[in-house]
Amino acid sequence: MEFKNKIESLLNDFLAERQDLFLLELKISSGDDITVVLDGDSGVTLQDCLDASRAIEFNMDREAHDFSLQVMSAGISEPLTMPRQYKKNLGRELVVVLIDDSSVSGELVQVHEDGFSLLMRYRKPKEIGKGKVDVEEEKVIPFTEVKKALVTIKF
Repeated sequence: MEFKNKIESLLNDFLAERQDLFLLELKISSGDDITVVLDGDSGVTLQDCLDASRAIEFNMDREAHDFSLQVMSAGISEPLTMPRQYKKNLGRELVVVLIDDSSVSGELVQVHEDGFSLLMRYRKPKEIGKGKVDVEEEKVIPFTEVKKALVTIKF
């Protein structure tokens, strides 16, 4: 446990200096393979990953404890897991799978303390007559109702 605490402490010290970055995941396997997944308010650069890696590796003694270290950024295909990630993706299209397995999609327009708002645009049949009308509807979704939220990649 002392090894894990040392890694967490070094990582927390690094993140305290770099307020624009935040930790998504820290995994330490039984074979002491360390995986750190970071995200940032303006994304994560290769230099950010190198800096985090150095902050850990240069303060550990490999003679005393052998380990492997991998520091990476969250991929674009990874689901959003923290409110801070939603904030950095304002204005982007999301596909959200809810806990009842239904899904909704729309533009992320607001992030609240306990959820977020999507602006959904779709066409629906006219109430009277033939044809369809364009509809814009804002839907508030609590974080507790989200099973998975993905940013839609558009080219």
